[in-house]
Amino acid sequence: MVALLAAGFLSSCGEYNKVLKGTDYEYKYEAAKAYFAKGQNTKAATLLEELVPILKATSNAEESLYMLAMTYYNQGDYVTASHYFNTYYTTYPRGVYTELARFHCGKALFLDTPEPRLDQSSTVKAIQELQMFLEYFPLTTRKDDAQNMIFTLQDKLVEKEYLSAKLYYDLGSYTGNSSYSSTGNNYQAAVVTAQNVLKEYPYTKMREDLSILILRAKYDMARQSVPEKKEERMKEAIDEYYAFKNEFPESKYTKEIENMYKDASRFVNEEN
Repeated sequence: MVALLAAGFLSSCGEYNKVLKGTDYEYKYEAAKAYFAKGQNTKAATLLEELVPILKATSNAEESLYMLAMTYYNQGDYVTASHYFNTYYTTYPRGVYTELARFHCGKALFLDTPEPRLDQSSTVKAIQELQMFLEYFPLTTRKDDAQNMIFTLQDKLVEKEYLSAKLYYDLGSYTGNSSYSSTGNNYQAAVVTAQNVLKEYPYTKMREDLSILILRAKYDMARQSVPEKKEERMKEAIDEYYAFKNEFPESKYTKEIENMYKDASRFVNEEN
């Protein structure tokens, strides 16, 4: 009856301020639910922020906390939403909404992650949250959704590292007037960074782009090497060329790698 009265009152009068100032918490809670059901999440959130502490240890405690988290999620305030989802499943580890809370906590963090050029600590946190969801609920119907979000987040981490490796490579390219050691270190840093990413994420969709960056860095490092190290490094570049060609026989970089191979082979042949 209270729920029907609240819904009817709100739909006919919309006197939100009266509800907000009222002290009938049962009625106020039903009003919050009615606002939430109608998609008026800001109003529902304001009421629930007041009610959640009051409703602790009552039959409405779980529902009110989960609903509060959802109001922020629906508003696009994913940081606050994830906080309340986390509070819910920490407080109620076997609660009615625990599976949903863990899933939406991970999804909220997923939706809040920045573009790859920025700091990715929140991306790592989102991956951890989604992985924990799958560990707790391995048979969930949301398994595919969670896994796809994890893959997307991992791609973002790979792109971040690719950009770092590319920056090292570009720094090497632009240090013609600097000392050899500085140039060499930049190219080597590009190689190491890209190789580490491939080890951690061997099935990344950026595998070809990372691999060509390694080949470019090794070739350019060889090309700019001091004479006593040039032949050895050209041979390393040739080895990298064969590895790349075997893995990507139809690569979009075929013309480029053939030019590198031709130059490196000529140099090595001349030295032998």
